[in-house]
Formats: sequence, structure tokens, C-alpha cells
Amino acid sequence: MKHRDLLITETGQWQVCKPSREWDLLRTPYRFHRFLTEVEDALESAIDEVDCLPQLRLLVRRLITNSYWIQTQYIDPAPETGSGVIMLYDEIGYPLTVQIATFSPGTRSSIHNHGNWGVVAILKGEEKNTFWRYIPNPQFSGWVEPVSEIILLPGDLISFTPDAIHCVEVVGDEPVVTFSIYGETHHSKRFKYDPIAHTAKNF
Repeated sequence: MKHRDLLITETGQWQVCKPSREWDLLRTPYRFHRFLTEVEDALESAIDEVDCLPQLRLLVRRLITNSYWIQTQYIDPAPETGSGVIMLYDEIGYPLTVQIATFSPGTRSSIHNHGNWGVVAILKGEEKNTFWRYIPNPQFSGWVEPVSEIILLPGDLISFTPDAIHCVEVVGDEPVVTFSIYGETHHSKRFKYDPIAHTAKNF
């Protein structure tokens, strides 16, 4: 199966995006510092950060295609949490989060949004994403309903708009390893949802 580039929005419906052309991906060598610079350039030239998600998907796809070391940089998940994270770049004032995360089999996240755009590439393992939609309700702060789901495989890449809501679960017997890059976190816009109590809390 060909690797997929996907987009998920606040509607909860995922869509397959036009794939990058192979000749746009190949760069030898393609250094991590160049990736960061090109991401920054794309964001600075964009009128709306969400509008440049196609360019950001291209850059992430280019990085994982040309930089083998990305495929080897991961840590074992901690037994207490079922996850482990390597921050690939951390500079005071740098507005982006760039990391490689590992999740144990059976690990499941809360239902959440990210409060900004994000692009995630699956490097190893299989991950089920369930997508939700927020339903305005004057009596409840966080009424959400499941809309769709998809199992992501190694090589798949998914991008999110700020209001996209999902939860993820590792399926299969091997850990999931992901490369991810997120826009600057706006904690006032990032929520964790309780589908039973219909509440939303900042996290």
C-alpha cells in the first residue's frame, strides 16, 4: 500500500491529500537544520498557518524520506506511562515542538485537540486514530461525538488543524514510534474531553 498523507479537521472526517511528487522529496543530504529552517520559512510566508499544512506535510515527508537517523532515534516507553519522548529541538523562544515519541502496545490517549496545527508521521507500529466532533450545547462545555476512525501504518503521515479532536490507541504487538511537529501550543485552546460527563478541561 502506498503511504498516505491525511488531513483531519474539526468536522471529524479524515481526507486523503494529494501526495508529494517523488522528485520533490529527494534531497541528499537533507539535514535537520535545513528542515527546521524551511519549516520556519513556510510559516513566516503564510497568511494563515493552516493554509501551509500542505507545505509542512511535504517537508516532514522529505525529512523522513532522506534522513535515516530519524528512523533510529527513539527510546523505550516508560512502564509507568507507556510512553517515551525525545525532544529533537528545544530552544528558548522557539515556537515549535519537534519530537519523536514511543508508545507501548495497548496505550490509549485521552480525547483531545492540540490547540494548533500538527503533523505526525508513523515510523513504526500501527496506531488507531478515532476522530471526534464538538457539538455546541448550552448545558455542557465539552459534548463530543465520534465521527470516524482509521488505522495508520508505518509511512503514513497525518496533519491536524487546531480544532481537530482525536484519541489514539496502539494496536498490534509492537510499540508505535512517531515523528511529530506542532505549532506553538496555546494552552487556552487545548482541551481534553470527557465523553461521559461531556466536559472539556484545559491541559
